[in-house]
Amino acid sequence: MDTLRPSWIEVLNPDVESKLGHVKYALIDFDGTISVIRQGWESVMIPMMIEMICDGGPPTPEIEREVREYVDYSTGMLTIRQMEWLAEAVRRHGIAKRTLSPYEYKRIYNKRLLDHIRDRMERLRRGELKPDDLMIMGARGFLEELYKRGVTMYLASGTDHQYVLEEASALKITEYFRGGIYGALDHTEAHTKEKIIQRILTENNLRGSELLVVGDGPVEIRNAKARDAIALGVASDEVRRFGLNPRKRRRLINAGADLIIPDFKRYKELVDYLYRTR
Repeated sequence: MDTLRPSWIEVLNPDVESKLGHVKYALIDFDGTISVIRQGWESVMIPMMIEMICDGGPPTPEIEREVREYVDYSTGMLTIRQMEWLAEAVRRHGIAKRTLSPYEYKRIYNKRLLDHIRDRMERLRRGELKPDDLMIMGARGFLEELYKRGVTMYLASGTDHQYVLEEASALKITEYFRGGIYGALDHTEAHTKEKIIQRILTENNLRGSELLVVGDGPVEIRNAKARDAIALGVASDEVRRFGLNPRKRRRLINAGADLIIPDFKRYKELVDYLYRTR
């Protein structure tokens, strides 16, 4: 084993260790990687999709499995793209009397999700919860360590831009992201993680080893690997805010992650490893 590698960091691609030590830029996913404000979003999206496909009736096991597999695969994708899939699935199954537009499905989903997280946001505003109570453990320390090393960080999310700005501000982390904060914009692909990664590399004339992509979903990991960036998967347990989530770990492995961690509790060890220092 590499003597500089802590045992709790899972290395899936041993070749990545020859690329470490050069990170200048980082693209970091928001929901589930840093923030747990939206913890449980799948428990909102999956029933909503099933309800729309089945027109409120009971689903077949096949439909339920199809929806669960798609949501797992699409984690990190722009919400409007997920709702485009839903509109196609409603048409394909032909159970519902009519198919709504992706924007109408998204409006329904957003309303239900905002109802789901309203109490957390209100308790945060009242000071009953501290910002770190709604973050993966050690996440702030990780951001601070990268910031102190001069890394230009970008925050990216498939969640709508206005909500990402509001929630990042509530968590008091906006100052770390000198590269910018990018949430989803319905009518343009400019803020997709794929486009942001491409832009960071092109505009700054970077090699892949100079860009670190950190996320808990397969989308950002697949996009990182397509551009030869370093892909750090965070298999976070969003309920406890620490420890390994085996389901996330499996999907991060399938997406091609170079490295997997459970959380950021030992952020100094992690950053030392990424920079090949003790």
